[in-house]
Amino acid sequence: MNSQISRIIDEIRKSIKGKDDIIEKVLCTMLAGGHILLEDIPGVGKTTLAMAISKAMALDYRRVQFTPDVMPSDVTGFSMYNAQTQKFEYHEGAAICNLLLADEINRTSPKTQSALLELMEEGKVTVDGQTHSVLQPFFVIATQNPYGSAGTQKLPESQMDRFMVRLSMGYPDHRSSLDILRADVVDDEVQNILSTEQFIELQKTVRNVHVDDAIYEMIVNLSEASRVSENILMGISPRGTKAILRMAKAQAFINERNYVTYEDVLAIIPCVVSHRIVLSTKAKAKNITVEQVLAQLSDEIKAPKI
Repeated sequence: MNSQISRIIDEIRKSIKGKDDIIEKVLCTMLAGGHILLEDIPGVGKTTLAMAISKAMALDYRRVQFTPDVMPSDVTGFSMYNAQTQKFEYHEGAAICNLLLADEINRTSPKTQSALLELMEEGKVTVDGQTHSVLQPFFVIATQNPYGSAGTQKLPESQMDRFMVRLSMGYPDHRSSLDILRADVVDDEVQNILSTEQFIELQKTVRNVHVDDAIYEMIVNLSEASRVSENILMGISPRGTKAILRMAKAQAFINERNYVTYEDVLAIIPCVVSHRIVLSTKAKAKNITVEQVLAQLSDEIKAPKI
């Protein structure tokens, strides 16, 4: 594993026990310049993970607890009249930062959820006709309770597609649960490992990871197969294919390679694609899961000759 990423993971482990695979996937997504959706029950460490990442990489961190009364201006900012200057002045919202934790995003109104769309896609907000850029790098880590929990509503497909990955932390195992209790007594503070400027340089390195034409062909074949499968109502979008490519590059970088392999693509498909496809009625009637459909599609796509 890349030495710098390994050091970051070691620091985050001080706060998050037994979830190295999730930590690695989150860092992989950030290297790829994407946003993360953490879907899980309350209390498993989603907020703690975001805070630990911000400390390890010296990111300007802000958190919004999404409730039905949160307004779009709380996220994007607003203009207020200054009587002394006789001008309207922009007051920044919570999103003007490096890392925005949108906590329980599926509890707030659709209007406030949509305020995040321009931010996540363009990295800027428009208030009263004036455009304001967020800090760089910029990431959104959104958490949501499983759909059907009290007070939740389903996110629209258009917003789900903005998240590069969807992850679930799940309950810790027995040993990790013991470590969590012990850490409550001995508090190890997460130390800063990288500056934001250093992390931006790592992102540039990831973008330059080599991709063979055969890998491009494989990703397109997978996407096209998802669009004609009888088990899938809505397949992988072009934005989804780009997300697969960017995540595969980051996966290769973390594994200390300057080129993408077949295994890199397979490793990231579940977290990148599972929230983008919609199963058909036929698949639901047969109790076929998204994971089973993705496994079938992956088996049909042969390893390319590079």
